Amino acid sequence: MTSSESEIRALLERRVEACQDKDVDRLMSLYSPDVVYYDVVPPLRFAGTEEVRRNFVRWFDEYDGPISLETHDLTIVTDADVAFVNMLHLDSGTRKNGQPTAIWVRSTVCCRRSGGTWSITHEHISVPINPENMRAWFPPEA
Repeated sequence: MTSSESEIRALLERRVEACQDKDVDRLMSLYSPDVVYYDVVPPLRFAGTEEVRRNFVRWFDEYDGPISLETHDLTIVTDADVAFVNMLHLDSGTRKNGQPTAIWVRSTVCCRRSGGTWSITHEHISVPINPENMRAWFPPEA
């Protein structure tokens, strides 16, 4: 594992921890001011830290208590000052309505190193669908 790959892994771990704690300030410290973030909720494209922050606050507010994010199938490719990452997350927790929920999301994250520090410059979230009914694919109940 290269030093850059280790640094990206650490960045991603901090990202997951901040999401699980619903700590928007800590989370936003990982993003570049010119970040572009594609999500599954309207308006679908969020540009800049203010829009991305509002989207994270919206997501955090949907949950009563912490959010669990299990990372699976992590792939990291680095070269000098750029990195490309893709993974699956099992996103789960208890919604504000008391309903426990779990959903798979696909995540692509692009990072850039500037002044020796890595930041997230682009993120793309998508939800797999069941082509038979065109609904989000949820993991089988445990």
